[in-house]
Amino acid sequence: MKRNDDFETRRAHLAGMSDDELKAYFWELAGRLTEPLLKMGREYTSPSIERSVLLRMGFSSLEVKPIVDTAIEKNLIAHGAGNIVYRVSRETGLGIRETGLKLAQGELWDKAAELFEEVRA
Repeated sequence: MKRNDDFETRRAHLAGMSDDELKAYFWELAGRLTEPLLKMGREYTSPSIERSVLLRMGFSSLEVKPIVDTAIEKNLIAHGAGNIVYRVSRETGLGIRETGLKLAQGELWDKAAELFEEVRA
């Protein structure tokens, strides 16, 4: 079986481009290809992703479950569990770990809701 070689036909629109133009065209195509993936990453999350973020922040799996569950319950999960811990920590002056542990114990959620209410408004 002989392969139909259509390389010259397919590259015709690229033939007149310089190296710099080809490089710019490549990055344009790469941007168009990855933009939907980046958009999904910015707009969508899941409990498992949020648990994973908190685990990487140094919390144990037993500590992250109540944080993520409460964030879902209080409709704050879209802001990101790690972001919630960080912002509450920054606002209260407590360390990240201490803030996360307090959130896991059910404390500071009023402060979290107050911080992110400003974002929603």
